Amino acid sequence: MSRALPKYNKRRVAIVGGAAALALTGAVVVNSALAGEPGKGGAADARTLAAGPGTITCPDVASRLPAVPASAKAEVDRNLALLRTQIDEANTRLVKTVGQGGPNFVQNAILGPLKDKRVSTIDRIALAIGRQGTKPQGLDALAACTLGAGGTGAGGAGGAATQAPGGQGNAGNAGGNGNTGNGGNTGNAGNTGVGTIACPDVASRLPAVPASAKAEVDRNLALLRTQIDEANTRLVKTVGQGGPNFVQNAILGPLKDKRVSTIDRIALSIGRQGTKPQGLDALAACTLNR
Repeated sequence: MSRALPKYNKRRVAIVGGAAALALTGAVVVNSALAGEPGKGGAADARTLAAGPGTITCPDVASRLPAVPASAKAEVDRNLALLRTQIDEANTRLVKTVGQGGPNFVQNAILGPLKDKRVSTIDRIALAIGRQGTKPQGLDALAACTLGAGGTGAGGAGGAATQAPGGQGNAGNAGGNGNTGNGGNTGNAGNTGVGTIACPDVASRLPAVPASAKAEVDRNLALLRTQIDEANTRLVKTVGQGGPNFVQNAILGPLKDKRVSTIDRIALSIGRQGTKPQGLDALAACTLNR
């Protein structure tokens, strides 16, 4: 019996040692797998969701203005402040929408609408100066803004951000093909049907147009019709794109901004020779009829 004990002890040591080695190997395999797999809420998730959106930068308008008449200074200053507010709002929206839309989301939903707002605001600045002096020309060239370093493809190139957890769409699609909407909202996908954009009629709401203003008014009324046609064409071409707010952000919103600027020019041209019509801006917003 004394001779059997060493053999028993050897077998026990071998079994225990083998089990320990197996457990250690399993731990190494598990840890290796976990190292390559981002956990929920882990560092990899944070890198995905916080992919830098960049910063929107716009040309400076104040430095390009001529001498501002004293009577126009308050209005010019107010609109210069509005330009700064518009940039701040666009940058805030840029941060809040990381991970949304297709490769053209930033251009369509942020930079495009921002440019339209700036065109309208810059036009008001030029008109305010022109009432008491020489209206500055070429300021509209300062309306377009760009997305600085860290962005995900403002001009439509494929973005660098990866898909966020939970199917929240992507910020540019590494292949440059975009996506068909916000994967987390398939029941309310973006442009799911064509429909038609309808806008309030402006011509029927105008007072008598002075003869000297008729050509300019007619030109801007024609522009309003062109804007609607272009928006309807874009509506057809973007079926299946974007998230639940795509049509509002990328089509109806920019259309409203364009109409505000055009309607404002109509009112101003009438007001130069008569009484400027009030409340026409209420006709700028359009709707989508399914």
